[in-house]
Amino acid sequence: MRAFQALVIVAVLSGAATLAAGVTAMRPVLGIVLPYLALAVFLAGMVARVVWWARSPVPFKITTVCGQQRSLPFLRRQPLESPFTGWQVVGRMALEILLFRSLFRNTRTELTPRKNLAYQPDKLLWAGALAFHWSFLVIILRHLRLFLEPVPRMVGILESVDGFFQLAVPTFLLTDAVIVAALLYLLARRLFNARVRYVSLAADYLALFLLLGIAGTGIAMRYFWKVDLVSVKELALGLVTLRPVLPEGVGAIFFVHLFLVSVLFAYFPFSKLVHMGGVFLSPTRNMANDNRARRHVNPWNHPVPVHTYEEWEEEFHDKLVACGLPLDKE
Repeated sequence: MRAFQALVIVAVLSGAATLAAGVTAMRPVLGIVLPYLALAVFLAGMVARVVWWARSPVPFKITTVCGQQRSLPFLRRQPLESPFTGWQVVGRMALEILLFRSLFRNTRTELTPRKNLAYQPDKLLWAGALAFHWSFLVIILRHLRLFLEPVPRMVGILESVDGFFQLAVPTFLLTDAVIVAALLYLLARRLFNARVRYVSLAADYLALFLLLGIAGTGIAMRYFWKVDLVSVKELALGLVTLRPVLPEGVGAIFFVHLFLVSVLFAYFPFSKLVHMGGVFLSPTRNMANDNRARRHVNPWNHPVPVHTYEEWEEEFHDKLVACGLPLDKE
């Protein structure tokens, strides 16, 4: 039911954009007003999120580690699993962000037919998540061709590598197939895995269907319903340079694609997708595990009156002497 609700929302959004694209007076709204509005919401939402995260108290060292920390010289330590210095934290964060290191070690718990608890690796989830994120990044970098003039050489090289199969004309791009396959796997996992389906919200499905809609309309424009790329680039350059123009020849499917992208941008800061920025501010990941070498003092502690041991010993000095207890101060 939750998946159906999300699918209906995306279908209604796509239908509304299709109808609006057929009305000449609505095209400036779809092509100019909504992209700017979505970008403003995205930037304001992300800034608010980051400021809120940065101001959150971190009273304790809560670094999550799974390796030997720096200790005695003869104990072999693991600097990436239990970082001690700032550079080791950077290395650990790089592996986490670029290769999803913690997800690679993720395990799933299942009951065997004999009712025994078994822990098994879940490498398929890691592969699907990695395939989606990397293909999404490559697609975003490829789209820089529309927003920059002259086009950086790096974008051309990336597009050549992405389309090295040369299976058809226009060139078949590997990331187009990979991102759809990865999204379908992540969606199927939520639909057919009972435990994942139980904890999935409509918002989780909404993000997946939005991404599938964006990928689907983008693939349709490239391989089936062609659009005038010169006009599309003119529109994109106008948006970037704050001199927006709406050229003729831009197909309706492009406005549907752009509308779904705008919806995703506006929705991003308020969804689970915002983990893209949150991973950098996660105290379990971005703190060094140096508790034994440096004392972590909670900077949010309020000053409170304390009764030190020295004061306690002085207060009960005679009684301690009578009991024959050792004293620090004779």
